[in-house]
Amino acid sequence: MDPDTKQGKIEDPNPEQPKPGTDFPDGGLKAWSVGLGAFCGLFVSFGWTNCVLRGKPVTRLVTQHWLMDTSLVDVYDVHYSIAQGPFVGRAFDNFGPRHLLFTGTLLHVFGLMMASISSEYYQFILSQAICSPLGAAMVLYPSFNCVTTWFRQKRALALGITPSGSSLGGTILPIVFNRLIPRIGFGWTMRVYAFLLFGLLLVTNLTVRSRVAPQPKEAGIIAYLRPFTSLAFVLTSLAGFFYSMGMFIPITFMVTYGEHVGLSNNMAGYLVSIFNASSGIGRISPGYIADKVGSFDVSIAAATISTIFMLALWLPGHGHESAIAFAALFGFSSDTYTAISPALVAHISNLEEIGTRSGTMYAFMSVAALTGSPIGGL
Repeated sequence: MDPDTKQGKIEDPNPEQPKPGTDFPDGGLKAWSVGLGAFCGLFVSFGWTNCVLRGKPVTRLVTQHWLMDTSLVDVYDVHYSIAQGPFVGRAFDNFGPRHLLFTGTLLHVFGLMMASISSEYYQFILSQAICSPLGAAMVLYPSFNCVTTWFRQKRALALGITPSGSSLGGTILPIVFNRLIPRIGFGWTMRVYAFLLFGLLLVTNLTVRSRVAPQPKEAGIIAYLRPFTSLAFVLTSLAGFFYSMGMFIPITFMVTYGEHVGLSNNMAGYLVSIFNASSGIGRISPGYIADKVGSFDVSIAAATISTIFMLALWLPGHGHESAIAFAALFGFSSDTYTAISPALVAHISNLEEIGTRSGTMYAFMSVAALTGSPIGGL
């Protein structure tokens, strides 16, 4: 372990243009204000895709004659958000977070507003599977990438606390969604969400800052291929790929599974909230442990435990209790790996390339998300 890792900071800091890999504040008002903004950013980006469009087919609320499998809509939305990683990450490395966050805010809110007036299937695809996910990606990646530049010794903890915003969003948003639909209709429900998310995005735009000054580099395919010269990066990306291929299957079909074992439609919908509430705990507490024993060790343990829950509870389960228990336990273990993933990339990367590298790894995971759930639904 190098001296910077042991001490967490060095003397004579230059907060405007610090040397990458040195002088990590590991706390303080500025660092945690970035964490607050990232928390809000994750709430409105991944928190949105984690709840309303998963398992609860919004398509049925807009029109009754769409025949496309809900899992394809859900998975495409998640895939499109995550697949933008290499490009958004590269833009982050070159230009910083400010312009990405501003553009992402406009696109995400615009997509929600357009969904509120959608009446055809292609319109919903354009608004909620392309426009809004693209905006969400521009908020998602700068948010957690900026957090990595402010923390080192407490990085896993910080990257557990801030992404728990997506868990909170995934817990609250579907409950409110189900309550509002019968009272004010689909259109106004989407508009209410658009205004709510816009307010949180203002907080993100005002607080999220990178500690490392952007350094424009050459464009082209070489910039995206360079991370693959590192064996550690290749192995980490492959691990994320195979993990995501299995993880998204039970998440996508959680509500359908609940209905299959006899839960009411309403209670089956609450499985998503149970999953996300549990995942919030799974993001924070293991992050603290990861800073003590190592992020890779904790991620391996989380993946192993998630596999055990799938084999022991989900596949053989046929009762109400098993469905609820699986949602709670799998939420805790599966999101532990998800929360620690940025810390894994940061551990093996130069901070000047953290955007490109983290985005590339998440692009790998998006391919797994795109293919895993449709295959699992066969």
